[in-house]
Amino acid sequence: MTSLALSVLLALVSAVCYAAGAILQEHVAATTPRLASAPLRRGSWWTAVSLNGAGAVLHVIALAYGPLSVVQPLGALTIVFALPMAAIFVRRRVGTAGWRGALLATVGLAGLLSLTGTSRAQSLAERDGFWLIVITVSVIAVLAGAARLMRSPGIRGVLLAAAAGTAFGISSVVTKNVAVEWTWDAWEDALPGLVTIGLLASGGVLLSQASYRGAGLASPLATATVVNPVVATAVGIAALGEHFRHGAPGTLLALVAALVASTGLVMLTVHNAEAEGEAATEDAPQARVAAAVGPDAPAPEGQDGRDAAGGGAGPKAPEEPGGSGPHAVPGGPAEPVPPLRLPRPIPRQPTGEEKPDTRLPGRGEAVLQHHA
Repeated sequence: MTSLALSVLLALVSAVCYAAGAILQEHVAATTPRLASAPLRRGSWWTAVSLNGAGAVLHVIALAYGPLSVVQPLGALTIVFALPMAAIFVRRRVGTAGWRGALLATVGLAGLLSLTGTSRAQSLAERDGFWLIVITVSVIAVLAGAARLMRSPGIRGVLLAAAAGTAFGISSVVTKNVAVEWTWDAWEDALPGLVTIGLLASGGVLLSQASYRGAGLASPLATATVVNPVVATAVGIAALGEHFRHGAPGTLLALVAALVASTGLVMLTVHNAEAEGEAATEDAPQARVAAAVGPDAPAPEGQDGRDAAGGGAGPKAPEEPGGSGPHAVPGGPAEPVPPLRLPRPIPRQPTGEEKPDTRLPGRGEAVLQHHA
């Protein structure tokens, strides 16, 4: 097995691990109380962490054996693999748009893979690595500064997601460089690269989290998913000596394949975001009504308390002006109420000034003695 085939195999297994870990994390988040320590008591959460860790290790090893322009785009297959896995294990419905996006992404990535040429693994020179970090930090700062000036949440989210994708892509470049130069005898030389990887990855996480504020999930996630492999591939071709087959025509075909794959990834991302939004808002109307009116909500019109509980229908209780009846809204406007008509008169209650009843008692009635 060649080094290119080994790197492709490792990247594919890494994507499967990431997809399985994401599905488990989503399941834990949906079935666990909202407590910070609640997931720690779930075995499935630790399984998800293990899968994500295994995916990261396999991705790093794949970068050591294969070109960055192949391994990094294959990492986007996580979304493609998650689609059928979620349909099988969690019974999530996959629509036509989802399968179409998966097909486009797979075809585009397969085209990139077929056009990738074999090249000897190269590492960045110390000077090139320094300027790469300077340019990366400058680009991220410009994107983040432009995002602060934008009033539209959508544009601000896209700019922050582009900054996050840039950070993740360059962190993969540095990871590739560390993997190529790694030796156990001189592991201290890799410490600056490891620190850089940690800083870029942490910054990417913070930027991606900020990109979702007010912008939803679909646009920022699609932007970061596309920018990440594009940046890493561009640096791999420009600085690491990687290339595509057939010269200029092959490079042009690779760009077309990358465009097809990016379109598929965007479709998949939007499909997943819409599916999650529908699942999250399925019971939202009842929840909002219950939260607004509280437990003492009035029964539906035409029903009393017995009807709401499953009993038969009964007459509605009259409403008092100003909202004091059982069906009134607190603080609502007073509405005219028709007079209450009773089938028989209400007997008057005796008072101290009334004369005593002098009628003879009937059968079964007691005689009332009135005393002064």
